Amino acid sequence: MSTIEELTAEIRTFRDARDWKQFHAPKEMAVALSVEASELLQHFVWLSAEQSEKRVLEHKSQIADEIADVALLLFELSDNLGLDLAREMRGKLARNEKRYPVSKARGSNKKYNEL
Repeated sequence: MSTIEELTAEIRTFRDARDWKQFHAPKEMAVALSVEASELLQHFVWLSAEQSEKRVLEHKSQIADEIADVALLLFELSDNLGLDLAREMRGKLARNEKRYPVSKARGSNKKYNEL
């Protein structure tokens, strides 16, 4: 299993070999991330939960490609901004632990301020 740092280094190498960093300003990366997330969402629009589960089984490789696109952009954007993605994710999980205590949030889809 690769670490976030290893994957980020691979992404950086791929990007730099093509001289693409010049096109990867924060706004451009955020826009691209949104577009790729929308392409992922397109697989599920207007589907019921059951239909979306079936869609995953029938189109798993295409959905995996979209998920990978989102992750690649997210890893690079974090790197470009000088963020330690693993640390940021752990920090967010810690904040969510406080916002969504198991005793209140288990089995609930309510937002933290509604629990």
